[in-house]
Amino acid sequence: MFKLCGFALSNYHNKVKLALLEKGVEFEEELVWADRSAALMEKSPLGKIPYCETENGPLFESQVIMEYIEDAYPQNPLLPADPYQRGLQRELITFMELHLELVARELYGQAFFGGTVSDETKERVGKLLRRNAKAFGKLAKFGPYIAGDQFTMADCAALVHLPLVSMASKIVYGEDVLAEYPVREYTRMLGERPTVQKVNADRKANEALRKAMK
Repeated sequence: MFKLCGFALSNYHNKVKLALLEKGVEFEEELVWADRSAALMEKSPLGKIPYCETENGPLFESQVIMEYIEDAYPQNPLLPADPYQRGLQRELITFMELHLELVARELYGQAFFGGTVSDETKERVGKLLRRNAKAFGKLAKFGPYIAGDQFTMADCAALVHLPLVSMASKIVYGEDVLAEYPVREYTRMLGERPTVQKVNADRKANEALRKAMK
């Protein structure tokens, strides 16, 4: 059986988990912290979470895992059949992850973990985020889903990444760089899906466990 390894506080873990739930794939979930242990590094050479165990061996990049799931379990597809439309979905996912979430990640230490970010980093990241947020508006549809009228793989990514970008920028700059887009309404809409409710409940439980371990 497919096994998803990681922890539910990770947005990338939850992206994959949501895809599995939406596709109705039977899977096991194994709690693995990003501790760079020897066991983790053997499965995921950079110590990245999540990774998965397949019948043929492990995979450790979240988007690679997503593509594998789509290929290996064709039921309830999360990508369109048309090659160009599939390309647009992948383009949107890549944009959100490389040009929004990865950029905003430099703010997370201050926004969520009690750290500080240098003024130089704040200025550089803020400039990038504001520019990239405007470009994002040319790709996102919110119609009502991120790429149009159907729930797709792009929604699995958008749900876990966009709120973090909004919150981090709001906390650090006093300004939500995604404020001109209906991210809150979109997130609330997706929150009505049983699969999303499951992901959110497990994330809260994992957060409580992590606090209890400190």
